[in-house]
Formats: sequence, C-alpha cells, structure tokens
Amino acid sequence: MSSPRTPHTSGDQKPSTGLDERQTWRAYAVAVGVASLTILDLAKINVAIPAISDDLGAGPTEVQLLVAGFVLAFGLLLVPSGRFGDLYSRRGMFLAGLALFTLSSLACAVSFSIEMLIAGRIAQGFAAGMLMPQVLGLIQQLFQGQARGKAFGVFGAVIGLSTAFGPTLGGFLVGVGGPSLGWHLLFWMNVPLGIAAFIFAIRLLPRTQVAPEGAVKDFDIIGTILLGLTVFTLMLPFVLTTGTDADNPARWWLLAGALLFGGVFLSWEKRYVQAGRVAIIDFELFRIPSFRNGVAISSFYFAAMPSTFIVLTLWLQQGLGFSPIVAGMVTIPFALFSAYTSWQAGLVVHRIGRPLVVWGLIGVLVGFGSLIFLAFIVPPALMPWAVAGAMVIAGFGGGAVISPNQTLMLEDVPPTSGGLAGSIAQVGQRIGTAMGLAAVLSVYFGVVSRQGVDLTSSYVAGFSWGLAVSVGFVSLALVFALLDVRRRLSTPLASSQNS
Repeated sequence: MSSPRTPHTSGDQKPSTGLDERQTWRAYAVAVGVASLTILDLAKINVAIPAISDDLGAGPTEVQLLVAGFVLAFGLLLVPSGRFGDLYSRRGMFLAGLALFTLSSLACAVSFSIEMLIAGRIAQGFAAGMLMPQVLGLIQQLFQGQARGKAFGVFGAVIGLSTAFGPTLGGFLVGVGGPSLGWHLLFWMNVPLGIAAFIFAIRLLPRTQVAPEGAVKDFDIIGTILLGLTVFTLMLPFVLTTGTDADNPARWWLLAGALLFGGVFLSWEKRYVQAGRVAIIDFELFRIPSFRNGVAISSFYFAAMPSTFIVLTLWLQQGLGFSPIVAGMVTIPFALFSAYTSWQAGLVVHRIGRPLVVWGLIGVLVGFGSLIFLAFIVPPALMPWAVAGAMVIAGFGGGAVISPNQTLMLEDVPPTSGGLAGSIAQVGQRIGTAMGLAAVLSVYFGVVSRQGVDLTSSYVAGFSWGLAVSVGFVSLALVFALLDVRRRLSTPLASSQNS
C-alpha cells in the first residue's frame, strides 16, 4: 500500500492564508526578522571568541563547541520541526522556537562559566532549528511566482547582512563593554528583541494553514529519533575536531554509528511507507533535480562561509593584533554588496536561472582566493583595507548565490511541503557548516601550533591553509551549479519535471 503523498504541483500554487497583501508582508517581515536574529547570533560571536577565551578560560575544544555546538543542535531539529510545522502549525512552532531562543539567550547573558555558556549556546541552536524551517515554509505559503523570487531576494539580502554585519556588531559590543562585559552584551541584546518579536508574531503570523492534500497528520516518531541519531553521530566527530593534540582519534568511530543508524533509518522509512504511513522525509523530493542540486550547492557553500569569517577574525586579532571592532568591520563591504546583489538577483532569477548562481560562486572564489595571496604580500598595517577590498568582490558574488539558489531549489516543490523541503536543505547546510568549521579551524589551529616560534608567519600560514580549504568547498559548490546548468541546457523542461 503506498503512502498518501502530496501531488506534485507547481511552485506557483499558493495556499490561502486569509491575509491581504499588506498583512502578508508584515507577517513576512516578522519571520525574516527572527531568522536574521538567529543568524546574527551565529555570526557575531566570531569576534568575541578571544575575549571569551580570556575571560572564561576557553581552549580550542571549548571554542569549537561554542560555535559548532550551536550548529549541531541547529541541525538536529530542522527536519522534525519542519515536518511538524508543515503538518500542524508553523505559527505554533515559530512561537515555541522564539520563546526558547529568548530564554536561552538570557542564560548565555548571565553565564559565569564556559560550561554554562556552551549549554546556553546549544539551547540557542535547538531554538534556531525550530525557527528556520517555519520561516522557509511561511515564505512558500505566503508568496507565489515572481513575488516569491522577490521575497527570497529580500530574505537572502537580510541573511547576508546578518552574516557579514554580525562580526562588526560583535566587535562593537566587545569594544564598548570591554573584554569581560562586552561578550555578555552580545546575548543581552537578544532578550528585548526576542520579546518584541514574540509580541509581533502573535499578532501578525497567519493562523490558517493548508495541510498536504490527501495526507493524514502522521508524525513518524521512530523515524524522527533514528534520523536524529544519524545526524548527531555524523556531525559530532567534526564538532569535536580542533586540530590540536587534545583531539581523541576515537571520535571518528562515531561515523560508523552514523552509517548504522542511517541504514536502520532508511529501512524503517521504507517499511513505514509500505504500511501506508507518511514518512518523516518525503524522498520523492530528491527526485526533483532542481531541489537535489540546490541542496548540494548550499551545503558546500555553507561549509565555506561561516568558517571563512571565523578564521579571518581569528587571524586579524590573534595573528595581527587588531581590535575586535576592526576585525569585524572588514566584513562590512561583504554585507553591503551581498545585500544589494541579493536584492537584484531576486528580481531576475526567474529570467536568468542557474547561471546567476554560477557567476556568483565565481565572484566568491575570486574574492576569497585573493585573500590567500594578500596575506603574504600586504604589510600588516594595511591588511584590513586589503581584506575589505577582497570582501567587495566576494560580497558582490555572494549575494547572487544564497537567495537565487533558494528560489531555484524550491521552485518545483509544492508549497505544502515547503517547510520540510527547506528544513532538509537547512540540514545539509548545518552538516556542511559543521564539517567546514572542523576542517578549517583544525587546519588553522594545527598549522599555528606546529610552525615554531615565529608567530607572525605561523598565523599567516594557518590562515592561508585554512582559507584554502574554504576555497575548496566553494569550488565544489560551483561544480554542482555547473552540472545543474548543463542539465537544464540538455533538458529544457527538466526544471518543471520530476526525474
């Protein structure tokens, strides 16, 4: 007996929300604003890491847990919360996630030990995992056609600004509050913003939601647990990787657990569907080429992006001695140019298609790749200006990656599966981020610790080798973008078909 599935419909079909155009954009603003708050929280801690290390005594392992522990928790809840939101209530899941995010931010703000701060960060990650699928599902629900491309364009611009301005904001707060108080301010700012967003969300988010046609509200609890164990054992070895002698080689045995749990999960899901039930993941989504390729592109891109910003701020502060605010300000050009190109890309993505993403990735490669050479030839005093110039190029390209890829990835996905599809893509991004952070930071710390007494050259070497790993991830994203362009050229109708 086959599972009741959502018939594949055009991405232009829009379920009724009961909102007029003005109310729709207000609901959208709340959703995107909260998404920005969570991404900002991931980005702004970058420049505060040296201050936290000095104040709470955090070593490389604790630093990795502060950053990648958030990502791990984020990834664990994405699919089940996306599925639950699609079936029952995106609004309810959004409010629950926002409440948890605000409370966990408060816990981080009052932390007096590194263990307490790590626990708070992991709780923030769980909250982000509850929130982000609802945001993507709401965009699918609220908009259709070119309006959806415009909405994703604004979304990409806001996320790009949050990612790139996060270090600047973090550096400013650390500079204002000092090395001891400043990092606490990073989390205190979330509390009033979270409360205000919660009030607006109650008032403005749509209360009506169309469930998948013909599907029962069946939530696969066993499948959810098995998927969580698979993701956890897959990501944890990378979260625990720092590139120092403290790393335990036995952690890689967890990958065998990931294979085991993954196999059991696939077997369970197959039997679950054969019994006429609705699985936690609709594997039919992976038969949509635009979705499949988009997930690969975003996963490799996000393996590169957060790790690049972190290793950059570490190098500028630890290696060259710049203040947190200077280390944060160098990313402003990336923020401004990526926001502009993201907005413009959202307007033309339906006309240009996947080549837009290809050119965007090339821009990112040129910008990030040039940083490797600049690290060796530019005098330290001029380095912030040189980095800012490279960030102009990378930002101009980066804005043409995230939002167009999001639009193209979901264009053939039924709106009723928008939250689930978006959460699957987000899981890929979080796994990519965890692997990227592990690879780049372990290379950075490993090279720095083994280069000898010349600290300046040690940090330059660590930064350049770490960034080379990031460039490799962007290159892999470009490969999948080119493969998708080739597919679309060889089968012009492929973008509107499942194959």
